[in-house]
Amino acid sequence: MSSDETKLTNALAHLGRNPAISGRAVNLPIYQSSTMLFDTLAEFEQAREERYEQGVLYYGRYGNPASFELEAMMAKLEGGDGCVSLSSGLTAVTVAIMAAAKAGSHVLVADNVYGPTRMFCDNVLMRYGVEVSYFDPMVGSGIEALIRDTTSAVIFEAPGSGTFEVPDIPAIAHAARARGALSVLDATWATPVFCQPLKLGVDVVVHSGSKYISGHADAMIGFIVCRSAHYEEMRKMALAFGDRAGANDVFLALRGLRTLKMRMRHHHESGLKIATWLAEQSAVTRILHPAFEDCPGHEFWRRDFTGAGGLFSVVLQPIGEDRVRALIDGLRMFSVGLSWGGFESLALPVNPSPMRSATDWSAESPLVRFNIGHEDPDSLIEDLTQAFRHLG
Repeated sequence: MSSDETKLTNALAHLGRNPAISGRAVNLPIYQSSTMLFDTLAEFEQAREERYEQGVLYYGRYGNPASFELEAMMAKLEGGDGCVSLSSGLTAVTVAIMAAAKAGSHVLVADNVYGPTRMFCDNVLMRYGVEVSYFDPMVGSGIEALIRDTTSAVIFEAPGSGTFEVPDIPAIAHAARARGALSVLDATWATPVFCQPLKLGVDVVVHSGSKYISGHADAMIGFIVCRSAHYEEMRKMALAFGDRAGANDVFLALRGLRTLKMRMRHHHESGLKIATWLAEQSAVTRILHPAFEDCPGHEFWRRDFTGAGGLFSVVLQPIGEDRVRALIDGLRMFSVGLSWGGFESLALPVNPSPMRSATDWSAESPLVRFNIGHEDPDSLIEDLTQAFRHLG
């Protein structure tokens, strides 16, 4: 085990707990609080003055001991200086964008981003006078030609939603920084276990903690992690929207982080095993998984990541919708549902075409996205074997 892996393993077990309390519980309690009490007016006034700083108790919306511990833990795992916890991954993305954008500015967005992120850009940002342009996620350093004097942010994902292209993260981040634009990367798929984008030059990293970080499909939480230069503007924007992670969700995320590395290793190994089996099926024409050599950006995945999540897509042979539905409905161990990253396996048809404008995906349907959970992988393969018979 490398030095970095050892540090990560130990951090996941020991961070996020206050060691100063003798006889303390293993897990922090749920801090279900709104009003914070002060003994003197002077203490209250000092808290009000320092309310945007990390760890300052002022009012429930500004944080509590448990949320501060969780945020400090996420910042440490990502190699950042500060973290803001919010009510969902989408909120984390939108708050980060709003902190960077302003009326009259321009935002560049990768063409393969999470659908609701794109809807926010189209339906909210543009309404308030922010111009949005979509770019090919594989543009790499070529993004420099797309950056204008008014470009305030570059938004992208690694890998992309549904189609799993892996961008050249350092090239895009460095080009954005050179032109004064904030780079914002959604790193939910890899988690800090498999990639730390801040070390690759990214300014702001966002996560949907509802997925791998909480890990049990029972929490709604998001995170913004960044260097100190951007922390205050991110925290102030989140507070301006009145958004915070719920007390129970903070508790669940702290609990989930304890087993994150072990779970991610299982997702990596089981995902690869099942994706390899799927690649051998005659009904499958292509596997969209960053660890596969023909996946766009595979070389960047090998360079910048140390593993893979258990989420990937499969391109099937040209078949009718009825047969795709028969395949999905024929699965017994895979359920149908939104989100991913929990212990349960999921299968869902997806169609990237309507959500693209800078790149074309019209020839790649039908597409099925698989989330590989914690079940025995051989049992999942048996289930897939019987369900694939519906394809003839």
